[in-house]
Amino acid sequence: MSQALKVDVFFDFICPWCLIGKRQLEHALEQLRIIEPQVVVEVAWHGVQLLPHLPVEGVPFAIFYKDRLGSVEAVRQRQTEVQRAAEIAGLDLDLSRLVLMPNSSDAHRLLACATPLGTTVQRDALLERLFAAYFQLGENLSDGAILLAIAAECGYDSALLATATSGTGHPYFAPVPNGMTRGVPHYVFDGSIHVSGAQRVEILSAALRQALSLRQESRA
Repeated sequence: MSQALKVDVFFDFICPWCLIGKRQLEHALEQLRIIEPQVVVEVAWHGVQLLPHLPVEGVPFAIFYKDRLGSVEAVRQRQTEVQRAAEIAGLDLDLSRLVLMPNSSDAHRLLACATPLGTTVQRDALLERLFAAYFQLGENLSDGAILLAIAAECGYDSALLATATSGTGHPYFAPVPNGMTRGVPHYVFDGSIHVSGAQRVEILSAALRQALSLRQESRA
């Protein structure tokens, strides 16, 4: 009999560590499937807007990060750090395309609204495409037309999602669990084990195995 195990991931589309963490989690899940092929894992994605006070149209990326980190050199060093971590995770990011720091509310709202309308495969494709839109293609996640076009690429009826990109409609914030700070990514394995940050595959794999062990003990 299959054993269902849930992983809740709290993230923001504008955080490169969330995309890196996503890939690391995928690698950890692949490892689990090899050693425990009978285990079914359900991954739920919850939007956390890191910069809710950004204007709807976003702000220039270079200006935003220079003000945030203090200098152009500090921005360069941070991006180098991100690129190295991304390469280790098997990601090819193009940070040179980032011209805008977008308000991510509509992107989160789109994913939340689309999730019950399609399959898990469609949801995963939309999630991946939205991350790629920003970190690989430099597309504007504040632009409703771009968001709806991305949804259509992933097989969704964009007409059903129009309200998601209007600043209203489906709420996307999930209740923040106990044990979580504002930092993302944040993982909750089977409702009990918390892991914060874009951790190595080994750490996420260990958390998965621990959650599975606790579940098995509770059934014994």
